[in-house]
Parts: sequence; structure tokens; C-alpha cells
Amino acid sequence: MTMSVRTASEARPLGRVFRLPGVYRPQEDTALLSGVLAADARIGCGMRCADLGTGSGALAMALARTGATVVAADISMRALASAWMNTVLRALPIGLLRGGLEETVEAGPYDVVVANPPYVPSPTPTVRSTRAWDAGPDGRAMLDPLCAAAPSLLTRTGALYLVQSTMSDVDRTRFALAAGGLRSEVLARAEIPFGPVVSGRLDYLIERGFLAPGDRTEELVVLRATR
Repeated sequence: MTMSVRTASEARPLGRVFRLPGVYRPQEDTALLSGVLAADARIGCGMRCADLGTGSGALAMALARTGATVVAADISMRALASAWMNTVLRALPIGLLRGGLEETVEAGPYDVVVANPPYVPSPTPTVRSTRAWDAGPDGRAMLDPLCAAAPSLLTRTGALYLVQSTMSDVDRTRFALAAGGLRSEVLARAEIPFGPVVSGRLDYLIERGFLAPGDRTEELVVLRATR
């Protein structure tokens, strides 16, 4: 298996992105995955792609720049409005889909699916204002359903690209993908300083073993899964 590892400094700059209040701000995870998409020669014209949980539309725009046909999906109308504004400002032809995983599956299959799902373990129930990052007690509230649905999302030769933190168990993601008949590989890694969300719940993350006392960074990983 060939593995290309990038650092945070090699992540693709995203530029200024418009977003309405409550819409996830593109950060290091978005930039890392965007850089992988831009460098992957497998993605290009004639491909049908989906950005699941598009937020501001940053990853959908990265796909559209390759010449692919892109659908940006999100359950949030604010997110879709933000994505629409960003694509209009850049004259990128991107379709919008109101919905989550189930609706994206129904509108598929796709040659490429990208996802930056919520993956931060949370000591409290997820609410509307935190659903872009809170992912349940183990950080896998969205990762597990995504892995289970991945075979249904993809065409026979399709590929899923996703980014997550090692806090939410990358090996578990790979095993779940393998259970659905998909093989996965690590395309990129990056060590980043804790952001405000992780910093605000350090005691919980250390107590539950997601982090060790003294940790000051977390590792992000980009995976690609294919049949």
C-alpha cells in the first residue's frame, strides 16, 4: 500500500470563505483534506461527486475546481446558503442537496464522496449549535453510520475521502470500512494545536483516555476508501 503523508504546513490554503452564523468555519481539517483532493489525479472532469455535510462549501469547491460535477449536501439551510454564496462568488457550478446521509445515499451513487464529519468526543448531548463538531461520547456518532453507508454511496470504482482525529479511533474507521468491503489507506496526517472545542473539554478527554496529560496537539488523518 502506498501512503503519502503530508504535514499541516502542506495543507491547501482555503482563502476567505463566507459563512452565516452557526456554520462550521473551515479549519485545519478542511485544509488538509482540500489539499489531498487537489493533488489526487484520480479526481477530475466527468466524475460525479458529493460533499457530505458541506458546511461553507469549502470541500465542494475544491472538488469543483478539478472539473468534476459536484453536489453539496447538508441538513442546515444556513450551511447551504453559505455554500451557495461561496460558489456564486467563485463562479463554480455546484448543486445543493438539503439532507444528511440518507438523502445523499438516495441521490447517489457517486464517483467521489468527501466528508469532514463531526469527530470530537463530547461529554454532553449534541445540540443544534454544536452538531458540526460534537460526535457523542466516543466521537463516532457520524463516523459509524458513514462507514456503514459508504458502499451504498459509491459507484463500483468510487472512492470515499474523509478526515478525522485520531481521538475518534482511525483503526475503528478502517475496520468498519473493511466490513463493508472497502479497503482504506492513509493519505495525509497533520499534528495541530488544540482548538477551542478540544481545549474546553480537556478534563473529559483525558479522563476518558482520548488524550494523555500533557498533550498539546491532536493528530488529523485523511483516509481514502475504495472497493
